[in-house]
Amino acid sequence: MATAEQIKALIKSHLGEDDDRFLVVAMQVAAHAARHGHGRMANDIRTLVDDAKKDRRTSASPVPLARPRGDLVGLLSATYPATRLSDMVLSCSIRSRLDRILRESRGRETLSRHGLRPRRKLLLIGPPGSGKTMTASALAGELKLPLCTILLHGLITRFMGETAAKLRLVFDALAEHRGVYLFDEFDSIGGARSAQNDVGEIRRVLNSFLLFLEQDESQSLIVAATNHAEALDQALFRRFDDIVEYTVAPRELVRQLLRDRLAPFDVKNVDWEVAADSASGMSYADVVQACEAAAKEAVLAETLQVTTTALTDALEERRRGARKFAQRD
Repeated sequence: MATAEQIKALIKSHLGEDDDRFLVVAMQVAAHAARHGHGRMANDIRTLVDDAKKDRRTSASPVPLARPRGDLVGLLSATYPATRLSDMVLSCSIRSRLDRILRESRGRETLSRHGLRPRRKLLLIGPPGSGKTMTASALAGELKLPLCTILLHGLITRFMGETAAKLRLVFDALAEHRGVYLFDEFDSIGGARSAQNDVGEIRRVLNSFLLFLEQDESQSLIVAATNHAEALDQALFRRFDDIVEYTVAPRELVRQLLRDRLAPFDVKNVDWEVAADSASGMSYADVVQACEAAAKEAVLAETLQVTTTALTDALEERRRGARKFAQRD
């Protein structure tokens, strides 16, 4: 039989309409059944999963992947994320605000009939690894829209006027093709115009962005994310419909994150309090990476069992790597 954690993972993936994760957990249930001598049950589950995958391949119409063309090549990177908000561990406050954004986006036609507009322009602020970029992926995944990431190295040039012209191309694209458009490391173009190291070209770029953002009436979501809110020009804050602030996850959310990410595995020997202590102060992204490292070890060992030692070792290794990278910066 499936473990309690596996059953909860199946229910959560079903409620979150995450078919891929549902099938992955179902295969974990089959493996668990086989290890406990329930070979027939395991084979039946595997057959059901294989049949479901075949049905999806034959009946589902292919989704065309948005591919930037022409002048947009080098400015945008487009993907269709499978991420959902259910994959993230968020505070109640942030989750409710993101749910509201999704609800308004899905009900945009109803709002329009009453002269109202959904929230579409979002500013996400917080430390590295706190979930800002993943939020953009989750919003795109929930709305089944492409995630179009603006490539700053292609956007920002040293030639006068060229960056603003490229920025115009991006805003033209989001008006023509509905999607979630992510401006990551937004302080690169949204820095305060009064900064001492400011140059004229950056001021022109920021002025152009402010103008384009104010004039934009598309149906796309614009998501700007930054680790340095203090560096942003104050005029920007008035242009966004919603400002969401992220922090390093508190202990209770870290513990929930650990349990959720490892739910498909045998975790009966994990001391969650010890693991949460080991993850204290780590970013959301680093905790996720450590969980995946521990899970891969369990899969390759063919036990599907994660232990406290394996998990804390993975967390400590990730912490050392993050600390070394921060010192190098």
